[in-house]
Amino acid sequence: MKVHLRQRKQTVKADSQTGNDQKQRKQTGKAQISLYLEIYKGTVKAPDGKIKVLRDYKYLNLYLIDKPVTPLDRQHNKETLQLANDIKSKTELEIKNGLYGFSSVTKDKVNFIEFFKAEAEKKTTQIWMATVTQLISFAGKNVSFAQVTPAFCQEFKDYLEALVKAGNNADKKQKALSANSANIYYSTFKTCLKSARDRNIIKFNPCSDIKPPKQKPVKKEYLTIDEVRKLVKADCKDETVKRAFLFSVLTGLRWSDIQKLTWSEVVKTGNGYQLVFNQKKTGGLEYMPLSEQARNMLGTAGKSDQTVFENLVYSYHISTMIEIWMAKAGIYKKITFHNARHSFAVMQLDLGTDIYTVSQLLGHSTLKSTQAYAKIVDEKKRQAANRIPDINFE
Repeated sequence: MKVHLRQRKQTVKADSQTGNDQKQRKQTGKAQISLYLEIYKGTVKAPDGKIKVLRDYKYLNLYLIDKPVTPLDRQHNKETLQLANDIKSKTELEIKNGLYGFSSVTKDKVNFIEFFKAEAEKKTTQIWMATVTQLISFAGKNVSFAQVTPAFCQEFKDYLEALVKAGNNADKKQKALSANSANIYYSTFKTCLKSARDRNIIKFNPCSDIKPPKQKPVKKEYLTIDEVRKLVKADCKDETVKRAFLFSVLTGLRWSDIQKLTWSEVVKTGNGYQLVFNQKKTGGLEYMPLSEQARNMLGTAGKSDQTVFENLVYSYHISTMIEIWMAKAGIYKKITFHNARHSFAVMQLDLGTDIYTVSQLLGHSTLKSTQAYAKIVDEKKRQAANRIPDINFE
């Protein structure tokens, strides 16, 4: 089955198309355009020998503004189309997993592991794939949604915690986990089940009341301004990765938001430039002012739908590439792409930006997430105060 986002104007005899798979239907007497999905289910041969195409229609109750004039109208249409495309993608995933058009009783029999794998492929992050591996190691490849009960969830948590306790015990067949890895894997497991609940694949999230394994405090590694200057001068194997990393240092943006950033989201204002984008992690609309050097890091503007950092694709080799780049710059800290975001936060606080503003720039929903960086700055101040040598005033 194939899914198309359709749009058709009723006042025009022929379909008005904005692409191979998009049509718009204009509501009678309204300057609005309704969006719906057309689902191709294949073909059958009719008694008269003719081929009949089978289709389903799914109306989304989403409407575009016909002939948008103001920036708000265009923003509304952009966000509405994005939401419609998200629904289209979810429907395609349901079809892929055999969930579309089935009752909840039938859905319970669907393989949860296959659903998890499909979600991991969409996320394209190492954490999701690693969580799938741990889950298969725990329960095997054939686990239906009906089997994922609160007891199953608790047992998976116990399994991860046992790996943490195993430590470096050579008698254990399974590789030991760190406490933080166990926390991340279980949190990802919960997120996957929440996604299934949000899409009505399951009636409730069976692990919603089960807390993930406890984390241990981890030092947030960061780069100083002088170290960033060294990186600018040092060679990196992939110039796009280098520019993206340095852009993250200057803005605090996550990899996921930088990777999908398009030129339509780089907006010129009276005071310079700003980013107007939807955070991938939270889905919230963000407005981020760009400094002149951050804008210069982007280079020459391309087409509106073109990604700013072209061919920036996640791979397992990026961490190694960044490690080699750091070594060339004479920096021997354990730095990943996410540490660029840490560096931005620490530099802003160290330069006197208040914690609320830094929290807003990072897109944090609460100050609690930002306070960890404030502790780093406080520690730096304490160390600076202690650098004064002992003075004998007697």
